[in-house]
Amino acid sequence: MSSGPTSPPNRPSSTSRSGLPPTPRGRTQSVYYRDRKGREPVKDWLEDLIKAKPAAAAKIEEHVQEHLNGRRSEAPPPEFPITSQVEGGLRELRVRFGDTRYRLLYQRSRNLVVILHGLEKNTGAIPASDRQLAQKRFINFRSRMDGEPRVRPRAAGHDAPLNRGLER
Repeated sequence: MSSGPTSPPNRPSSTSRSGLPPTPRGRTQSVYYRDRKGREPVKDWLEDLIKAKPAAAAKIEEHVQEHLNGRRSEAPPPEFPITSQVEGGLRELRVRFGDTRYRLLYQRSRNLVVILHGLEKNTGAIPASDRQLAQKRFINFRSRMDGEPRVRPRAAGHDAPLNRGLER
């Protein structure tokens, strides 16, 4: 999948302290949870779904764009049946495609909507293991975002600034 719900069309040249592009003031932006090794499990899940059911994956991405991105920061979450509260701040984006129900578990962190877990739902309730996994991922996300300030990686390519004193 070359672009997803979190890929802005034109990445701004500046980034925030977290290394993410700044979100428009007061508007939400969805991002995939990324673990310490740089893996994005929900994006991987969606890429597998694209191979098996491309129309279902496209509908999930449309729901993310329509219902999670670009909302005013003070706006309440989308109402049921689009989303519902799972537990605490954890919510589910509900997507139905044919007879199949998909869920994206997410949580807000300021203006970011962190998409933590994706699943095909076959039962009445979201399994406890899926809820716990999403909560664990959000705790991991928050601990890294609240940690020591990180230095942005240096740009690469023809427009990268020269690293004075390191040239050979």
